[in-house]
Amino acid sequence: MRFIPFTMALIGSLSLLSAQTVTLPSHPYFAAFELDRAAPPKTSLLKKGDRLAICGDSITEQKMYSRIMECYLTVCVPELDITVRQFGWSGERAPGFYQRMANDVLRFNPTIATTCYGMNDHRYQPYTEEIGRVYRESSEAIITTFKEHGIRVIQGAPGTVGKMPSWVRSAKGSVLDLNLGLMELRNIDVALAKKHQTGFADVYQHMLVQGFVAQERIDRDYMITGKDGVHPGWAGQLVMAYAFLSAMGLDGNVATISLDLANGRASSSEGHEIQSSTPSKLTVKSYRYPLCATGDLDSDNSICSGMTLVPFNQNLNRFTLKLRNARAQSYEVRWGSETQIFSQAQLTAGVNLADAFPSNPFNDAYTKVDKAVAAKQSYETRQIKTLFHGPEGKNHPELTAELTEKVRLRLAKAIKSAFQPVTHTIRVKAL
Repeated sequence: MRFIPFTMALIGSLSLLSAQTVTLPSHPYFAAFELDRAAPPKTSLLKKGDRLAICGDSITEQKMYSRIMECYLTVCVPELDITVRQFGWSGERAPGFYQRMANDVLRFNPTIATTCYGMNDHRYQPYTEEIGRVYRESSEAIITTFKEHGIRVIQGAPGTVGKMPSWVRSAKGSVLDLNLGLMELRNIDVALAKKHQTGFADVYQHMLVQGFVAQERIDRDYMITGKDGVHPGWAGQLVMAYAFLSAMGLDGNVATISLDLANGRASSSEGHEIQSSTPSKLTVKSYRYPLCATGDLDSDNSICSGMTLVPFNQNLNRFTLKLRNARAQSYEVRWGSETQIFSQAQLTAGVNLADAFPSNPFNDAYTKVDKAVAAKQSYETRQIKTLFHGPEGKNHPELTAELTEKVRLRLAKAIKSAFQPVTHTIRVKAL
């Protein structure tokens, strides 16, 4: 069953969330939540050649939002030449990560790191000052240690819960109690980010608001937090990736391609080459991809569905086609095997093909990159959890690191091999 009442008004208020503000939709559901204001995101936290460490608990170890992030950084901004490692550890709290970060993370010399703790730190119980103290002190120690090693930090807030976790025997209170407790930890993250002048990714606010909106707009059974109430499916993971990528200050302009219908001349932004053009057709060789996803728009386990909850395509994934000297009222645009119709005004202003064409000429190439990223991140979990912390790593730590790095290097090279330029054709027909 689908629930539509007052959703349009609710969606209209979501524009207030675009800069991680604390303005929440005016609905009684949000009355109990008081989110401290975060500092505005910096223009860009990324530098060419950055080595990104993605750190967190079991939600990170799911290798979903981290996979979206690595794919995005690989194909959408390849000129930055960023390498990525994920360091997720199931059940971990901030104090546990602090204890292992030197052995597991710092040895690889990252230049920038994201953290996402708090879910286990709140102990699935109503908030207490002791819970807050432990989380604050451990999180601050993590930030300080990273900064002492010259590593830039994006402090990620925890997400939300959708129902009481049945597998946590010590869980107490209600879902509201738990989310209010997680809000307190999120506010601690805000304070730490301000104090230490780090980046801040507001995972909590996006999950809180979009989880509610999805249940109103799509289905009451839609669980942005995942069916177990804690571990998000692909929709929630896309929302998490959006929070982190937004905090990095990326401009989101993957491509701008212009075609003059009067003379057939075409131009493109960096990362794309015009191979040929006429007033009705242009062929482009692209060295940058949009992030691609197809799937059920109503499923909480669909990246496409997650893209409808946050302005991912609008803010981070713009593959824009602009027409000059368009005279007809509307035009048919064919990209790959798909066709869409747009007005003259839309095409003159610019149409985001990545948003309008979920199925597009980049899908197959993107899938190859995604599979290579998934294989590497899967090995990174084995490298750290099984080998570094197993008998091999304990008895021969340096040899274990050396041998496992050889395996990981092959997997990293496979990503670069999978990422190949795509030649595609755009056809335009006046209607």
